[in-house]
Amino acid sequence: MLELRPNCECCDRDLPPAARDAVICTFECTFCASCASDVLGGVCPNCGGELVRRPIRPADKLSRFPASTQRVLKADGCAPKEAA
Repeated sequence: MLELRPNCECCDRDLPPAARDAVICTFECTFCASCASDVLGGVCPNCGGELVRRPIRPADKLSRFPASTQRVLKADGCAPKEAA
């Protein structure tokens, strides 16, 4: 089941389950659309994967399959992944 994390790992902005501007990578790292495009260039700084729009879980499923409440924040800040 997809973990719906509650915040952007870069700027700590709240990203509720219905947020249309939340993006994720295949490891479910979560960022706001602004950080993803303006800071990260659409690439996850953790794994180097593509960042895509996070799907919205239907509201009637959230009671049975709730979003995560654990906030994840990059301790060293958020910078673009260095080119190899």
